[in-house]
Amino acid sequence: MKKILVVEDDKYLINAYRVKLTASGFEVKLAMDGEEAIEALKTFQPDIILLDLVMPKKDGFSVLEEIKRDSKTNKIPVIITSNLGQKEDVDRGMKLGAVDYIIKSDVSIADILTKINNIVK
Repeated sequence: MKKILVVEDDKYLINAYRVKLTASGFEVKLAMDGEEAIEALKTFQPDIILLDLVMPKKDGFSVLEEIKRDSKTNKIPVIITSNLGQKEDVDRGMKLGAVDYIIKSDVSIADILTKINNIVK
């Protein structure tokens, strides 16, 4: 079973991800902010991470930097899911090591699931 860490502070959206991903056969771990995400990675080794950028305590860019600096987590593919759609944000996310950058308002959870499956197969 593939494992996924979903980092998202929107309660409605994180629940929708959990339902859809669990139904699709993923073991899902949820984190509501950047600090929770870093904590989760100490005990949970996901195959992929869905990472929001705008969150309390620690933003997604900082989390991505930490993930990519740590030899235990730097090989895990990270998909950024954000409503920050400006070119500078996208470029920064990709430069920090994300494998994809999804603007949440532009895609459905089904589209995101397709992207996840293409990366983790």
